[in-house]
Order: sequence, then C-alpha cells, then structure tokens
Amino acid sequence: MAMAKYVIQTDKGAPPLGAYSQGWRAGDFIFVTGSGPIGPDGKVKGTTIEEQAEQVIDNVEAILRADGAALDNVVKATVHLTDVNLFARFNEVYKRRFRPPYPARTTVGSDLRLVPGMMIMIDVIAYVGA
Repeated sequence: MAMAKYVIQTDKGAPPLGAYSQGWRAGDFIFVTGSGPIGPDGKVKGTTIEEQAEQVIDNVEAILRADGAALDNVVKATVHLTDVNLFARFNEVYKRRFRPPYPARTTVGSDLRLVPGMMIMIDVIAYVGA
C-alpha cells in the first residue's frame, strides 16, 4: 500500500518567502518547514526573542492544525537562534508552549540575516499515527 504524501498550506501561518512549502504530510508524519517570526503580511513580528518565539510557535501550530495535528504531536524540533545567548529566554517560551514529554530538540546558532530582524527559526517533525 502506498504511503499518502501531500503538501500542507494555510493562510494562518507565515507565507513562504522562498521556494518551499509550509509543510508536508508523509504517511504518519508531518514535516513543517523552518518557520520564522513572520506574520501573514510577510513581515517580521516582534522585537524581543520572547515575542518572536511566540510568533514562530504560533506559525508552526497553524501549519500543524491545517492537517489536524497539534504541538503535542511534535516529536522533533530544530531551533535556529541568531545569538545562542538568547537560549534561556527562548527556552522559557518553548517550555510553556510545549508540554512534557518534550520533543527531541536540537538548538544551534545560525545566520538568519537573510530576513532582517529575524532572531529565531524552528522546524518540526510531528507524528500523527496511532
């Protein structure tokens, strides 16, 4: 039996700013693209790491919801921060928005200057099987 595979799009999350899809469903997994703190208007939202982390997680959640999933389905998150010294402040938002058992997570320092003002980007993998 072939595994279902299709694109996930929503106008409730950040619009793609390049040649990529917001998300893909492949069988029991949902892959959400690296989401930044971008509002529906395509502009960066928030001037603090806390505000931007909230917007990013809102964007991730909107893409998951577009295919019937939620943050609780996330099994892996990759977080990119422009400044790793912002980790503790970001982590306060993250641990409030995600619940234990927390997803596996990798956090790295990244150059996100392609989008001026962006301090954070997160991509996730969610499992929606039985």
